Amino acid sequence: MPAFRRLLLGLLVLAILATPVVAVLNGWVGGGHWPMKRLQVTAPFAFVEQDKVRAAALPYLKDGFFAVDLKAINAKLRALHWVERVEVRKQWPDTLIVQIHEYRPLAVWNGKQMLAEQGSVFAIPKTRLPALPSFNGHPLQATDMVAFYGKAQPLFQSVGLAITELSISERNAWRIVLSDGLVLDLGRNDADARLARFVVLLPKIKREEPRRLVHADLRYTNGFALTWRAPAAPVPAEPTTNLEEPA
Repeated sequence: MPAFRRLLLGLLVLAILATPVVAVLNGWVGGGHWPMKRLQVTAPFAFVEQDKVRAAALPYLKDGFFAVDLKAINAKLRALHWVERVEVRKQWPDTLIVQIHEYRPLAVWNGKQMLAEQGSVFAIPKTRLPALPSFNGHPLQATDMVAFYGKAQPLFQSVGLAITELSISERNAWRIVLSDGLVLDLGRNDADARLARFVVLLPKIKREEPRRLVHADLRYTNGFALTWRAPAAPVPAEPTTNLEEPA
């Protein structure tokens, strides 16, 4: 047999043998012979909606075990609100396993986005949001702000307060606004040490001064500059009229 004919015959045999494999991998026959019957999802479901996860993944199961497109499923799930990361894998003989990692919201970022506890910035979902502090800064400062908030917030919680606003200016100066309206300027250096020193003295400062503390400048080596507001004048009580006749 001439070499050319042997080559053609060999290619024909190879094509015939490869056709079932190609058909399986492309889902032409795999969906019927090796169907995916189970979808196993692991997720906190604190923010991601379970029904939307299933609706995004289930249509791909019809392609069968060998042809199911894991990358396409991953991309579809990543597009859902609150989803930070997705892990998708198959388990023989008929199971698709999906693990969802949610963003854990920490703050509103620059008034337009959300900042997660992981330091990631993501779009504000069109859902009801929990009450969150407001962070303002450069995207490259997001991780530093998350770390600073993690250390500062417990300090204020110990004196019955909370951080409602945290910002870093263009000159890298830190500012905090507390739940009682008190504004703190910490400057650019040693913000942690300045803040810790001030929080220790804050209860004593408030206890000994009847006026309301509205601003504290902590950018001093050995002290603070404090601004007070006089307490509001009491509203005089309206005179009462006795309509009863004397006995």
